Amino acid sequence: MSAPVVAVAIGDPNGIGPEIAVKAAVELARSAGPRLVLVGDPFVVRAYTGQVETKLALREIAGVLPPPRDGTLDVLPVAALPPAAFCPGKVLAEAGRATVAYLEAAVSFVRAGQAQALVACPHSETAVNAGGIRFAGYPSLLARLARVPEDRVFLMLVGGGLRIVHVTLHERLRDALARLTPELVEAAGLAAAETLVRFGIQRPRLGMFGINPHAGEGGLFGRDDELITVPAAERLRAAGIAVEGPLGADLLLMRKDCDGFIAIYHDQGHIPIKLLAGRNAAALTIGAGLIFSSVGHGSGFDIAGQGCADPTALLRAIALVTAMDSRNDF
Repeated sequence: MSAPVVAVAIGDPNGIGPEIAVKAAVELARSAGPRLVLVGDPFVVRAYTGQVETKLALREIAGVLPPPRDGTLDVLPVAALPPAAFCPGKVLAEAGRATVAYLEAAVSFVRAGQAQALVACPHSETAVNAGGIRFAGYPSLLARLARVPEDRVFLMLVGGGLRIVHVTLHERLRDALARLTPELVEAAGLAAAETLVRFGIQRPRLGMFGINPHAGEGGLFGRDDELITVPAAERLRAAGIAVEGPLGADLLLMRKDCDGFIAIYHDQGHIPIKLLAGRNAAALTIGAGLIFSSVGHGSGFDIAGQGCADPTALLRAIALVTAMDSRNDF
């Protein structure tokens, strides 16, 4: 059986993305792992192959993916970054626009059947928005590229033995809470259950966090949970999905019988994952109809271009989408 092909968008070219992409490709080439195709400006990739001890030669591909060749690093060329804007460590609008161009090309590559999955290296929201592109993270952008409503695409963080899907993500907390509905929470739960099945968990059990402390304590802390999360949990159960809660996140996270959790807002889900997995967390975008993951850390502008970036999180994200494609548990 041939190795699965994973397209790797190199992320912000002025961050650590290109470096960890090259390092991951070198490591997987040595271990006969998944076949990677890096997606980005070839001159950026070439700058990092010179830093990494490798004899791999760059091979630019176009159209149909050619058979693998020993000693080569495949690159899907995207001419997006002006050479003068290649400045590792600097947050630039040109790099933000290039980040989006790389992802667009990678999505097209996967949708054309040339790769089974897509992984993206870290981005800079500041750089992308400075480039005039509305951007609040990969999930919303991937939704637009896949022509799927943004409120049906969610982030699932994986790490430290936890899988947590987020109902809302990068937005002001007041705005996130204002747009909560039972339908939105239900949609996140359905996407989470479908994803867990693709990991080989045939009857996933989900734990739903409450909105307020203690999930409202029966109305003592407000009726938000009675109006939103309780009906959402009931709808998911009616659809045949096992759901615990809503309960306070602090209590529910102690449970060992849940395959995944539904967090209502960003910090509620990110803090436990980052506490347990640190920078090695992987971030799945679910609900867009593509197998997509990214790393759980940022662009590392403070160490960009210094040759010391660690590719562990990227390798974990690649392993995650490979497991998802093969329907193995992770």
